Amino acid sequence: QVQLVESGGGLVQAGGSLRLSCATSGLTLSSYDMAWFRQAPGKEREFVARLSRSTLSTYYADFVKGRFTISRDNAKNMVYLQMNSLEPEDTAVYYCAAGDRSGIIYYTSTYDYWGQGTQVTVSS
Repeated sequence: QVQLVESGGGLVQAGGSLRLSCATSGLTLSSYDMAWFRQAPGKEREFVARLSRSTLSTYYADFVKGRFTISRDNAKNMVYLQMNSLEPEDTAVYYCAAGDRSGIIYYTSTYDYWGQGTQVTVSS
């Protein structure tokens, strides 16, 4: 079955960096659009970034402001989110998601498969 497993979260000071990883299995990664979402306590899950399967186009939430970079390695079945200049407002559980159909890219319903999430905490 399809599995997405995130890792790389942790505690970091404001201004620091983290690289999140998403290990995928049970799917052909090159056939899927991949995305990262996040959910802070008491808030809805929100879109962070997406990397399309065919054109490798990238899309980012406005709050990313050029600080985050999404990438993929199809040969290794891995997806990454490089996060720089982290802010306390970035504190959340970060989720990896995969989808292979059309839809609004920042809607959670567009994606069929989700990981369990990895906690990112940014201290001020």
